[in-house]
Amino acid sequence: MTEPELEVAVLTSRPRVELVPRSHLSLELGHLYMEDLLDGPETLRRHFARIGPWAGFVRARHPAPMRISTCFLVDDYFSRLTSPKKLVPELLEAARGAGLGIDYLVRESACASAGEVSPAELVLGRIVSDPPRGGNGLRPPVHTTGWVSNSRDRLRPDGPDEALATRPWRPPEQNGARSHSICMEVQLWDDLDGRRRWSCAMLSAVWQLLRLGLLRHQGKPVAAPVRWTAEYPDRWEDLPPLVQLTDGAQPFAAFQTLSLLETRFAGVEAAVRTILDQVSVDPAVGEQTAAQAAAQGIELPGDVVGRISHVFSDGF
Repeated sequence: MTEPELEVAVLTSRPRVELVPRSHLSLELGHLYMEDLLDGPETLRRHFARIGPWAGFVRARHPAPMRISTCFLVDDYFSRLTSPKKLVPELLEAARGAGLGIDYLVRESACASAGEVSPAELVLGRIVSDPPRGGNGLRPPVHTTGWVSNSRDRLRPDGPDEALATRPWRPPEQNGARSHSICMEVQLWDDLDGRRRWSCAMLSAVWQLLRLGLLRHQGKPVAAPVRWTAEYPDRWEDLPPLVQLTDGAQPFAAFQTLSLLETRFAGVEAAVRTILDQVSVDPAVGEQTAAQAAAQGIELPGDVVGRISHVFSDGF
C-alpha cells in the first residue's frame, strides 16, 4: 500500500493595512521652538497675528464642503523649557485671539518615539538612496552614514588609485538637475551621550508623513489622535503623542498638507523635501490612499513631495 502524497502550502500574510479617515488639507498653524516661548504669551499672539491672514486666505480658497484640519507642532524633543500645563492654555488663547482654532497638538518627540514605535526608525527603514548617475559605489549607504544627498559627490576620488593631491577640483552634480545643480547633504541624526539624536529635518519629514497618514506599524496607523479633556499635565511625556483638542474636528490625516511657517524654517523644509524624495511609501498604503482619493474625486499627486506645500512669511 502506497502512502498518499501530501502537498503542504505555507501561507504567509502581512497584517491588514488599516484605512485612516482623511481631510482634504492638513493646515499647520506654525512650529515654534521652546526658546521662542520664553517671552510668554506675547510671542504666541504675535505669531498667530502674523499667520492669521494667510490662514484666512487658505480657508477662502477651500470653502465647505472641503475638509480642513488644523495642527500645531511643539518642540519638546530638543528642549523642555516650559510645561504643557502652562503652554497649552496660552497657545489656545493666543490662537483664539487671532480668530484661529487648533484641532490637534503634536509633540515633536512623538516623531522620534510614539509608545513602543519609533516613527523616525520606520521612515529610516523606507529610505531608498537616490543613486547618482555614474556613481562608483564609494559612498556608504544612508543607514550607515546618517546622511542623504540629492547629488553626486564629485570631490570623492573616481577610483582607489587616484591621487587626491593631483586630481583637479570638480563641483558636485545634482541628480536629475535641470540645466544647473542645487546640491544638498542632509544629516538625519547624530550621537549624543551614546544615544541617537534625530535631526530637525528628519523629525519634520516624519511629521509630514504622519499628517499625510502614510505611516503604518504592523498595519496600524502610527500615533492615532487621542481626545484630551482633563487638566494638562506638568510633563510632556504624560500627554499622548497626538492630542485632539476640539470636538468635531475634521480628521488629522489629510490628502495634502500646507504649513504656515516663518522664513527661518525654509532651509529645514528644503531638507525635508530632499528626504521625502527618497522615502518609499509602503505600496499597500500608497494604493489604499490612491483608491480613497479616487473614490472622493480627489486628484492626488503621485509623489509624496507633490502633496506638501509651504507658505514662508515674516509678515503679511
